[in-house]
Amino acid sequence: MPDATQPDPRRWRALAFIAVAQLMVVLDATIVNIALPSAQADLGISDANRQWVITAYALAFGGLLLLGGRVADMWGRKNTFLTGLIGFAGASALGGAAANELMMFASRALQGAFGALLAPAALSLLAVMFTDTKERAKAFGIFGAIAGGGAAIGLILGGILTEYLDWRWVFFVNIPIAAIAFVGAQTQVFEPKGARNRSPLDIPGTLLGTLGLVALVYGFTRAESEGWSEAGTISMFVLTVLLLGAFVLVEQRVKAPLLPLRVVVDRNRGGVYLSLGLAVIAMFGLFLFLTYYLQIVKGYSPIRSGVAFLPMVAGMIVGSTQIGTRLMTRVPARYIMTPGLLVGALGMLILTQMEVDSSYAGVLLPAQLLLGVGLGATFMPAMSLATYGVEPRDSGIASAMINTSQQVGGAIGTALLNTIAASATTSYISAHLAGASSPELVQLQGMVNGYTTAIWWAVGILVVAAAIAFVFVNATPESEEAAFEGEGEGAPAMIH
Repeated sequence: MPDATQPDPRRWRALAFIAVAQLMVVLDATIVNIALPSAQADLGISDANRQWVITAYALAFGGLLLLGGRVADMWGRKNTFLTGLIGFAGASALGGAAANELMMFASRALQGAFGALLAPAALSLLAVMFTDTKERAKAFGIFGAIAGGGAAIGLILGGILTEYLDWRWVFFVNIPIAAIAFVGAQTQVFEPKGARNRSPLDIPGTLLGTLGLVALVYGFTRAESEGWSEAGTISMFVLTVLLLGAFVLVEQRVKAPLLPLRVVVDRNRGGVYLSLGLAVIAMFGLFLFLTYYLQIVKGYSPIRSGVAFLPMVAGMIVGSTQIGTRLMTRVPARYIMTPGLLVGALGMLILTQMEVDSSYAGVLLPAQLLLGVGLGATFMPAMSLATYGVEPRDSGIASAMINTSQQVGGAIGTALLNTIAASATTSYISAHLAGASSPELVQLQGMVNGYTTAIWWAVGILVVAAAIAFVFVNATPESEEAAFEGEGEGAPAMIH
């Protein structure tokens, strides 16, 4: 095992295999969506129950992320990473072989649980392997591009596999991906000495934190299907407040907390968690409404719809690896994140002009490019700052928090923006349907009006995220370098 003060020559090869594993987890958030109608028909899943194909994964992944981060700190990031790969592949095999809805729901919950081990372990491995500031910027640039573009790649891959093979291959494809990452990680991924947290597991905090996050994610999921004023939805949000409030009280008092509050109260990390969570709300809104718009309004096939997202993926790669990476070592992070979020908001603003007959090249293409470049440039410093100034033994839980903010942001974005869109669509159709010469056209116009109304909210959310990044994130290249040098020596480097 290499000394923590000396860079290991395997670190760049290790990054490649970590990136492959991260891509598998990220694209799984959307790849199943494309295959869901086919899987539902084959397995006889009712319309009322089909949401559990998505919800089971979201609940397990979102609820167990903090525990997964602490397990990585305690047990070792490499061990946790490898276990997550094996478990995720096994759960994917179960999903591909599902003979009924129970097997499908179980496989999705298991995928979420092992994903909650894999995701924070992957990010925290980068945090402890790359301690040189310039190298760290490049590594997190690649990682940020994958985190941002993986969901769009999932739409493309899901369409190809479903249309040309079978829906089961959206699960089976994870097995060779996991195998490649596992074999490579065995020999190339390493972990510096003295980076583990040997403290005992905080059982009360684990139970309260896990149940609180499950209640929060389920509350937003239920709000989408049952409504915000429904008794079950309200009770979930009340339970969330009680459980997470008790969680904070417990974490203030125990000797070895699941989530040391110092991880989240630091202004840089706290600002990153909050601003990135808000950005994900807007991004999930884009995937949701553009997928509907392209397939329902424009009549695109699943594959064509997926390919239509490629400009945003390209924009994210450019924004993360060429803009974020190059600027991270030269200017303060807030001067990358804030303009990045505002450029993303400009892209969203263009999408508010969508109409039934809008041109892809005239509206959707420039909007996606701006959104991709802006969010790509934002994700890169955000991923790096997620573990900014923490001791190596806390890097797993700090990494879990950035994943948690994204997961909660995704749940909020899907529920909140979909509810806004549905309400605006209903209002538009009610006002314009009577006496219309073409009811079908009014229906389509109502849908597009709903999408653009919700996208206006996404514009505002991105502007708020930009303001938060500008106010709270005050790290400079010099302070980051000092922090990461401190980490490499195994010493606390808490810079505020």
